[in-house]
Order: sequence, then structure tokens, then C-alpha cells
Amino acid sequence: MSTKPNKFIFLADDDADDCMLFEDALREVSTSTELTTANDGVELINLMETNVPPPPDVIFLDLNMPRKNGFECLEQIRKTKKWASIPVVIFSTTGQEEMVRKVHEQGANFFIRKPGSFPKLKQAIQQILDIDWTKHSWKPVAENLNYQY
Repeated sequence: MSTKPNKFIFLADDDADDCMLFEDALREVSTSTELTTANDGVELINLMETNVPPPPDVIFLDLNMPRKNGFECLEQIRKTKKWASIPVVIFSTTGQEEMVRKVHEQGANFFIRKPGSFPKLKQAIQQILDIDWTKHSWKPVAENLNYQY
């Protein structure tokens, strides 16, 4: 049996508690993933420059971070040829319709409003891990914007 992770996940979030909860939830949902965390957008881009290739299978990106926010990171990821196809999931406390539409227009692959409970966080992470990104297409629809897992 191989112990090599089959999914590499990057998480950029400046909230240490959120990072810890995310890591715990990910560990309970999947033992075959490896999580790399960044505390802000500058750190994420530095990690991308030093660790890619291989690219992460998915990037979870908070919007409100110091130094370089999620919008700036998303823009840079989409403009950088070797990163452009990496799925980016916006993972934020905001659920404002205009924010969701903006990240969609910028090329985000999915949006999750940070869940209010640990079981819902696990459910949200599992949903993302189950997506086949080669077939997935996401459009923000008004009735889905305020979904909070």
C-alpha cells in the first residue's frame, strides 16, 4: 500500500484557527491528501513559485488577507501560464452576491462560504475533493449564493 498522497491541497488563509479546523476536517475526510498552508497571499504566491511543479490539485483561497488578498492572488494565478488551469476554490466568510460574481468572472472554479460547524466543513471539503475538475463548470446562481454548508 502506497502512503504517497494522491491529492495536494494548498490553503491560503490568515486566520490560524480556520487553518487548524480545515486541516483537522481534511484529515478526517481524506488520508491521502497533503495540505500546504499559507498565511497570506504573498506567502501563497511564494509557495507556488517554489513548489510548482507539481501543481496543487486544488487551492482553497480566502478573500480577506493582508499583504495580498484573495482577489489579487486569483488574478495572478490565472495570469501565470503554468498555474492557470489549477482549480481555485474561494473559501470565505463573505457571501455577498457581487463578491461571488466577481471571483467567478476572475476565474474561480467554485465558492464556499466558510461553514459554521465542523461537520459542515467536512462535508464541504469532501464535496470539493469529489469534483472532477475536467468536467466541472460553476456559475453563480442567485439561489446558491448564500449556501452555507
